[in-house]
Amino acid sequence: MDLFVVITLLVIVSAFFSYINARFVKLPGTIGTVLIATIVSIVILVVDKLDPHTAKYLTTLAKNIDFSKVVLNVMLGFLLFSSAFNLDGKKLKKEMRPVFVLSTLGVIISTAVFGFLLYFLAPFFHIHMPLMYCLLFGALVSPTDPVAVSAIIKNSKLPAHLETIISGESLFNDGIGLILFVIILEITKVGESNIEASQVLLLIVKEVLGGILAGAFLGYVAQRLMKSVKDFQTIVLISLALVMGLSVLATIFSFSIPLAIVTAGLFAGSHSINQDNKEKSHESLEKFWQLVDEMLNTILFVMIGLQLINLPFVNNYWVTGSISIVFILLARWLSIMLPLTFLRHSLKVNYSNINVMTWAGLRGGISIALALTLPDTPYRHLILSGSYFIVIFSVIVQGLTLNAMINRSAKFIG
Repeated sequence: MDLFVVITLLVIVSAFFSYINARFVKLPGTIGTVLIATIVSIVILVVDKLDPHTAKYLTTLAKNIDFSKVVLNVMLGFLLFSSAFNLDGKKLKKEMRPVFVLSTLGVIISTAVFGFLLYFLAPFFHIHMPLMYCLLFGALVSPTDPVAVSAIIKNSKLPAHLETIISGESLFNDGIGLILFVIILEITKVGESNIEASQVLLLIVKEVLGGILAGAFLGYVAQRLMKSVKDFQTIVLISLALVMGLSVLATIFSFSIPLAIVTAGLFAGSHSINQDNKEKSHESLEKFWQLVDEMLNTILFVMIGLQLINLPFVNNYWVTGSISIVFILLARWLSIMLPLTFLRHSLKVNYSNINVMTWAGLRGGISIALALTLPDTPYRHLILSGSYFIVIFSVIVQGLTLNAMINRSAKFIG
């Protein structure tokens, strides 16, 4: 199918699902879109079994989308920049300690807990997977997804400081999660004995420092350029060039796209480009990126729903998905509780917040996109189906019940 036709059909389907949700279903945008797309995908799977010609176009659309490349190489940069650019830099600076700890140590703990739970307990459900693949699965679902998180919590009743911590954590932990994913994936390919510590250290330094330095430098340059002109069209083009240029450079020089884009977005967003009191370029640019964020979010979550068509489900995949949901919630809870236990004197986060922060830690398209990049092994479909279950549960169930949990915990949240 021609690329333009694929894009056209995707936009039409996204607009239709968004309209159905806004007009009739009336759920929060992201949740409603995923729910409708998932239901439609299930209907298509049933209809396709009965009459393949009836659902041919949506089936063809779903199968022609290279979800992994579209998300990781195209959409991710724009969505991360939008979230980072619109995040309040002063609030983030105030909550930087918990954000840093949860986005680094928290991801590592979550990956380890999830991996070991799956390795030791899954055999009781007749699911057998080597430890390294269990840890690989943990690495791709442990980071909270900034796209899903920002889409859900912006309409929630979270206290401002918790919203900042969860949003900031989700922006930074993607970079750590991706590095863990790459390291563990390489170990599964070449074996534990063939991986040298120096290689791992070099990869981390290159990915992390390279991404942060490139993002800071180009973010500074772009911010100065935008501040020097009043023409809004030029300002928008500079911001688009920043995102796209960084994504290309990160691919060429193999440093972290999430860390580069987030650093650039935070830097550009925390320094106003307004030239005088009457000029509102910064506010207009914020609204532009909010619009980009909302439109791409809708398209992304329609794509997530339609991916169900491509998953070859068999009986034990449902079991894998169900236990994966339980394990990731336990891993998320422990990855928050343990750092707070050891650092409770320096981190100003109340223990009563742990359940809320656990439930607000949503997974999204990045987990599915990473799972789709896995090589063709006997464990690929187990990991992919488990990731899909986690994402759908995360967005729909956790998203719909987050405010209820916040209301029940209101008097304890501090």
